[in-house]
Amino acid sequence: MPPHLFVDISSHGFGHLGQTAPMLAELRQRLPLMRLTVRCGLAKAVLAGRIPGDFIHIREMSDFGYLQHDALNIDHDASRRAYQEAHADFPARIAAEAAFLQRLRPDLVLSNVAYLPLAGAGAAGIPAVAMSSLNWLDLARHYYGGEGWALPVLAEMEAAYASADFFIAPTPAMPMACLVRRRPVGPIARVAEPDARRRVRAALQIREDETLVLVAMGGFDMDMPTEHWPHRPGLRYLMPEAWDCPHPAALHFSRSGHDFTELLRAADAVLTKPGYGTIAEAGCNGTPLLYLSRQDWPEEEYLVSWLSRVGRCRQVSRASLDDGTWVADLEALLSQAPKPRVQPTGIAEAADLLLPYLTG
Repeated sequence: MPPHLFVDISSHGFGHLGQTAPMLAELRQRLPLMRLTVRCGLAKAVLAGRIPGDFIHIREMSDFGYLQHDALNIDHDASRRAYQEAHADFPARIAAEAAFLQRLRPDLVLSNVAYLPLAGAGAAGIPAVAMSSLNWLDLARHYYGGEGWALPVLAEMEAAYASADFFIAPTPAMPMACLVRRRPVGPIARVAEPDARRRVRAALQIREDETLVLVAMGGFDMDMPTEHWPHRPGLRYLMPEAWDCPHPAALHFSRSGHDFTELLRAADAVLTKPGYGTIAEAGCNGTPLLYLSRQDWPEEEYLVSWLSRVGRCRQVSRASLDDGTWVADLEALLSQAPKPRVQPTGIAEAADLLLPYLTG
């Protein structure tokens, strides 16, 4: 019988999918008959745009990461309540997860980066591996480690992560010293075809001498005061259609008919928040990146320091976004000398680590 992989992908933004999908594509190339079941809160159309081939989609969320006010700001009161509710009877949740996995009977459970599937797999006697540039335990300790309610919650999270066979950490990743069985690998990112820039610009009717800025916040909404952004000949903004941007120089993603990685390759720069998916793809596709700090997000320093070494990036302030003066930072960014594109070596390295579980 063909091997069966069960994958749980967090829908806290698009970065977890961005890390997981290229490795799943690599596994599919090596194991064309592999059966794949994906549990994720994102729509199947979003997953299918990244994950090749057939798969069963269970549209559920086994984690929430953090509840957000917007792309940059965590709703800590709501997140505290959500963690307390999730752990009100965590052993019962583990038992239910184990029963679910026993019915599904996968050969391997892969989680990015929920801890409940890892604990459930352990209780069911099914091998399990975690994979991510971060983990919810380190972040919960950072935010709530000094609060009394969090101590038993953190202990249950730690035990769940410790039940995994190992934890694949793609570059760039947080140190995650709490995870003793880390397996560091290289960057994981999709790379667009060389002619993506020409094809996307032709579809959008953007001339080669025009500057195209891709504006995206990793799947989160963000209030962008674009009415103050420059109306400058030769400067265009490519934005999510859901933002309903009225700026006359703005274009919507959907008009191009291309996926995000191709849009990134076609852009002269991307304006974003620091998240693994966009940071890694910017480095591997050679796209300069402007970022708006996520305030107190522990992963940010590791993402930004890596891209500063291997690519081109520059921070912008919220005030400059509000008054439109961030375009001066764009000009300074584009004046930096290009660097060689990074190779996404972590894709094959991660697949190598999982392959033995799926080949008997």
